[in-house]
Amino acid sequence: MKIFKRFLFTALINLGISMQIIAQVTALQVDSLMKSALAKLEVTGAAIAIVKDGKVVIQKGYGTRDIDAPFLVNEYTNFQIASTSKAFTVVALAILVEEGKITLEDKVKDHIPEFKMYNDYVTENMNIADLLTHRSGLGLGVGDLMFFPDGGDFDAKDVVKVFQYFKPVSAFRTQFDYDNLLYIVAGEVIHRVSGQPFGTFVENRILMPLGMNRSKVDKKSMLKDENTASPHSLIANKVKRINFFENSESAAAGGIYSNVADMTKWMSVQLNRGKYGHNLDSTLFSAANSKRMWTIHTPLGAEESKRYKSHFLGYGLGWFLTDKNGCMVVSHSGYVPGMHSEVILVPDLNLGITILNNSDHSGGALNHAVINAILDKYLGLSELKWVDMGVNFLAQNKGKDDEATTKVWAKVDSLKKQKVDIQKYIGSYSDRWFGEVQVYLKDKELRIRSVRSPKLNGVMHMYEKDIFAIRWDYQDMNCDVLATFTLNKEGKAESIKMKGISPNIDFSFDFQDLDLRRKP
Repeated sequence: MKIFKRFLFTALINLGISMQIIAQVTALQVDSLMKSALAKLEVTGAAIAIVKDGKVVIQKGYGTRDIDAPFLVNEYTNFQIASTSKAFTVVALAILVEEGKITLEDKVKDHIPEFKMYNDYVTENMNIADLLTHRSGLGLGVGDLMFFPDGGDFDAKDVVKVFQYFKPVSAFRTQFDYDNLLYIVAGEVIHRVSGQPFGTFVENRILMPLGMNRSKVDKKSMLKDENTASPHSLIANKVKRINFFENSESAAAGGIYSNVADMTKWMSVQLNRGKYGHNLDSTLFSAANSKRMWTIHTPLGAEESKRYKSHFLGYGLGWFLTDKNGCMVVSHSGYVPGMHSEVILVPDLNLGITILNNSDHSGGALNHAVINAILDKYLGLSELKWVDMGVNFLAQNKGKDDEATTKVWAKVDSLKKQKVDIQKYIGSYSDRWFGEVQVYLKDKELRIRSVRSPKLNGVMHMYEKDIFAIRWDYQDMNCDVLATFTLNKEGKAESIKMKGISPNIDFSFDFQDLDLRRKP
């Protein structure tokens, strides 16, 4: 569901470097680059595909599907493609537009009457296009805690009502803040208009016509397929297989499984502006809708770059849009625990590149480095050591993260023998959108758990007066938090506020948006 940090190496790409014209990229060059990147960045498994001028340059797998088993990745190995699924949601809506069943200017409440935003004006005026453009006025990743970690009991019926409880951080339609929940609402629009669940509609109307026969939205059937990559993460400095992120309710934001062989077909229909088939004699969506997808709806500040001569940056419908060296670049990345994906299209060069991998800790760096190295060649730019820069970036970033978290847990260890009056904290607390959270005593440990998101269950450790460090039982991602209690005049806790311990906590763990109040 997530985007990898798009400006990972901004300082490096702003270097002014002379041009070196390279007309094409060969499969042999890509093969060598991928093997080097996997080894240096310690990625478990990955696959890449490139389409150029209507032909497949390469589609190939590397490494293993599972670190504990010798099953090799190939071009048909399925990965979770996470937020690169958003473009499929947009195409599904485009199909309904061309059938005359909706327009993107339709008010959301006209299709979902119970939909409610944070004020009446936004509720009345928010249209379908607003669901797709990250300009709602709400903050980054707001409400994602309903689905991160997975395993909760929230559904689309909860999501369409939840926005009324959040505080905006900007005026409506004025600022970009990445949002997953509104894509779930878009999926619910598709459901109600078409009469089919989102996954069924996408499989029947997009995947099957394009011949993406191994791609699925149904996770249960996909997990029965042995040629599916397992997710991996770095836990206690060791790469381990982790559980699949499973939540069908968030499919419209990031729930599709695919492989690079199928993704060549997806990139081709995008580059052909909705046309597909042997002679491009079939239409999935119109050129007009393609143009709208690739038109900036929410501008972002373009960073000056001597290397790429970029002039604009923004978000269209399901795609980021920028320019590099005189060519428009259309892209999106995706992330769920243990999986990274990237799709990049350069329409001016009739070029598409996708990489899928199954490594949480360094997968984003691999995708970023390899795609930039390949793109630079096609753009005629001199070579940069992108993979080595990725290795250095991860090492520096990990050091900062370790330093911050180590300080917190060292302080916790120093206070282990300090007596704590736990009775003033024990009780049930509730947040209007997230539901009930319980603080309780078990086996002489003070613990906290979410009723609706059961993986958020952990031990509370004294950190400072009325502040506890929580180590969750769930450790597939680094999402431990500091919980600050506010006490009333009688010295009894009446509310809780939380924030992540790690400076690199994923933005989907929006603990800061909780306002937990003691239940009477």
